[in-house]
Amino acid sequence: MHELEVEIKSLIIESLELEDISVEDIESEEALFGEGLGLDSIDALELGLALKKKYNIKLEASSEESKKHFYSVASLAAFVKEQREIA
Repeated sequence: MHELEVEIKSLIIESLELEDISVEDIESEEALFGEGLGLDSIDALELGLALKKKYNIKLEASSEESKKHFYSVASLAAFVKEQREIA
């Protein structure tokens, strides 16, 4: 899972153009939104598109389930892994 988390951290940095942040700066269990990394709803949309493109996964735009998946890098990695196993 660690390798997937690093990939997702890199994807976050690249897709959101977070130039002042490195992979090491993002904690896997840290919240991505609000007090955590500080992402917003626009970032969520861009990140969702990047995840769909890279991992060919399906995301429901405004479901409660999607909000849970986007909580942290660790939760996103678990979701991507789960989607890969289903496909």
